[in-house]
Amino acid sequence: MKIIKETTSICPTCLKNISAKIVEENGKIYLTKKCDIHGEFKDIYYSDEKCYSKFMKYDSLKNKNINFNESIKNCPKSCGICENHKSSTVLANLEITNKCNYKCPVCFANSDVANYNYHPSIEKISEMMDTLRNQNPPNDAIQLSGGEPTIRKDFFEIIKMARSKGFIQVQVATNGKIIADDPNFAIKLANADIDTIYLQFDGVTPEPFIEVRGFNALPQKIKAIENMRKAGKRPHVVLVPTIIKGVNDHQIGDIIRFAAENIDIIRGVNFQPISYTGRISNQELMNRRITVPDILNLAQKQLKGEILAKDFFPVSAASPVLEYIQLLNKNIQLPILNTHPACGAWSFVYKFDNILIPLDRIINLKNLFKLVSSLKTTKISEIVLKIIYRFYGLFRFSSLKYLHKIIFQILRVLRHGSMDSISNFSNNQHILFIGTMHFMDPYNLDFERLERCCIHNVAPDGSVIPFCAYNIFYREKLEKEYSNLQKHTNIE
Repeated sequence: MKIIKETTSICPTCLKNISAKIVEENGKIYLTKKCDIHGEFKDIYYSDEKCYSKFMKYDSLKNKNINFNESIKNCPKSCGICENHKSSTVLANLEITNKCNYKCPVCFANSDVANYNYHPSIEKISEMMDTLRNQNPPNDAIQLSGGEPTIRKDFFEIIKMARSKGFIQVQVATNGKIIADDPNFAIKLANADIDTIYLQFDGVTPEPFIEVRGFNALPQKIKAIENMRKAGKRPHVVLVPTIIKGVNDHQIGDIIRFAAENIDIIRGVNFQPISYTGRISNQELMNRRITVPDILNLAQKQLKGEILAKDFFPVSAASPVLEYIQLLNKNIQLPILNTHPACGAWSFVYKFDNILIPLDRIINLKNLFKLVSSLKTTKISEIVLKIIYRFYGLFRFSSLKYLHKIIFQILRVLRHGSMDSISNFSNNQHILFIGTMHFMDPYNLDFERLERCCIHNVAPDGSVIPFCAYNIFYREKLEKEYSNLQKHTNIE
């Protein structure tokens, strides 16, 4: 056993802060820790040491300049965000209800089982949005979630309010039931200026849904996608599968294929390995633990090498792009992306004649990131000269026949550096985003990852809390404190 680094975690039983180690053993990465009262714990952290080592090469901390709550001194039991935090809010999660029209056996939010109703008023939601917009730097991307956010009667009023407050990216996390049941609701979504529907989608056969959702929800998911397609070109759909070992991990490749076959409306898949923050037993979790490299390696195997694990990069690899956009647009403030490399992975895939070509097979992304880091100019002529100078290191000659389809889009991003140019790139009808994000639970919580989290929950008390900490320490407490014990009129 080789000790890689020391960190801090918590005891899964009493939630007390305890020391922990990241270790390598037989080609895998583990987190080990010991509580003086409840004993030793060992959980798999990364199932592939080679993937871990590759991703950690993108572990670079930038100078941070984010606002924090000076009164917060007990991380992570008291959060707001504290001065230990190193990433600003890239995506804010705003939960507008704890009620749901599903009763899933697996639910990180533990939705719809509490004996209290959490439905923030429209005035409170406005305050929570203001909290995000008043951050330094201000938050531009918001996701409405729950529970099931679409069950609120004032749902579209909330969407309109988000746009009026200046959020550039507005997305909705939903199980899709109302979209499937009511085609008119899909039309309203298309007319509501929403960017993305984050659609719960656990497989391509009934079995995963029966296990994870308690019934065969697949026909409902298909109907929701059909209704969104008929309603218009926007919002786009991103499939969000909860992946559990032995339940649906054998369908990772099939889910990607399904997305590619429906690329006119589906523009991404974001796999989420199961986390123990809801209704799942400890023993079941340990038997079904799956990590980021498992997702990548299974995708490679199931797609027979059409997409490879090496085609993926950690979230932090994109930092040079954000820094360059900031250079081009000094009048805007972009997020500080100090995300930990172990948190997740991403790849863009191009669909040409029913063939999936990862972006890294056309352009050497590692070298492209180095090029972007070196750019200190906005002149297109100088950018082109740099590309020509580094031509042999930038492009994959085996895939040059595809280069003309994307080179002008990339140049547009490098030239203009606007969020619109990036949005046009990712919304291209031939481009599919594939990602995975592993949210932590009490067994694998790593404070080093937590203090670099860029996905935050905004709470009704005005605090902004890293998503993993919110699920472990805060959700139940805050929902109870701000609950309404009577039936709420804002719920359908």
